[in-house]
Amino acid sequence: MQQILIYNAQILTPQGALPVGWLLTEGRRIARLGPGQPPDLPAAISQAIDARGMTLAPGFIDLHVHGAVGHEAMDADPDGLRAMARFYAQHGVTAFLPTTWTAPEAEILSALRVIGRCLGPSTHGACILGAHIEGPYLNASKCGAQDPALIKPADPDEALPLLDSGLVRLLALAPEIPGNGWLIDACVERGITVSAAHTAATYADMATVVTRGVRQTTHTFNAMTPLGHREPGVVGAALTMPELACELIADNIHVHPVAMRLLVQAKGVSGVILITDAIRGAGMPDGEYPIDNRVVHVRDGAVRLPDGTLAGSTLTMDRALRNILAATGLPLSIAWPMTSLNAARAIGIAEAKGSLEVGKDADLVLLEDDATPRLTVVEGEIAFTALSEAAR
Repeated sequence: MQQILIYNAQILTPQGALPVGWLLTEGRRIARLGPGQPPDLPAAISQAIDARGMTLAPGFIDLHVHGAVGHEAMDADPDGLRAMARFYAQHGVTAFLPTTWTAPEAEILSALRVIGRCLGPSTHGACILGAHIEGPYLNASKCGAQDPALIKPADPDEALPLLDSGLVRLLALAPEIPGNGWLIDACVERGITVSAAHTAATYADMATVVTRGVRQTTHTFNAMTPLGHREPGVVGAALTMPELACELIADNIHVHPVAMRLLVQAKGVSGVILITDAIRGAGMPDGEYPIDNRVVHVRDGAVRLPDGTLAGSTLTMDRALRNILAATGLPLSIAWPMTSLNAARAIGIAEAKGSLEVGKDADLVLLEDDATPRLTVVEGEIAFTALSEAAR
């Protein structure tokens, strides 16, 4: 059984940071960890890594990501999903949900089938946990880059096969649409997390659907009713309702740093989930890229339709972390759950992933002081390393 020892690291745990500590993996799990220098351990350790003061954190979990390096989940291409997984691992991601978008049912089902074939870790890549369905059950008045011609209320004949695939862990919908209420109930019955997305809901609407089981807001502030002093809207609900966890695209384009700081101050670190919402242009040069039957323009990190509408991002999770640290002034030792544990809790996998604890999956990222990943371990296997030979 493979064992990896990482020592001389600052280790981030739910109980607090260990200024100097060590962690031992056995197979896919975290076997032991502790402060100071490691005790005498078996000589059969596969690899010993001197972290040289770097920070060992739980691997990042991205619940909302469409694509990267020229590929997207909707391509329904296993090689493309694996290429995405490798790219994400290079940026500290150890697990993710490939995310679909508004499209005909047959295309979404095709994407789901391929996601199902690729579940779990891939060679040198992040682990695919399941799928995130974003659309077509949205509000056309808040469509963003989603194709308004294909947005519609949920039809049981079309939506139930998606849910019954057993692959969907997160589903985004506009909860105020009358025809979507039954879908909230169906997801809750199956343990699928429901997120309010591309929505014109009022604050009162949100109060009602939270009692029904809506537990998340999709890319908070974007494609939803804003905070008003007479109508608080979805943003007001997101900021004040403790039941709601808030996704955040921390790219300094979708959301101003001051609004990011406001969100974290209102929700606390435990209430914010960093996501990328990245599309196929992530990790690619500026230019034009296809999105369904349209094109988007990538320029200076922003992704837009020809009319200027934002259409996803080129963000990576390590950059999102750097941006939220800068926006809030929080130290990494406090902010880290926004990249991992909160996402794991949101989709019900925190017993296995999202934090550095004995018995949990050995999903690890070793970070420099500027939050640059130097090592990514996925379920006990090194998926990415930029460490020198001396450290290994």
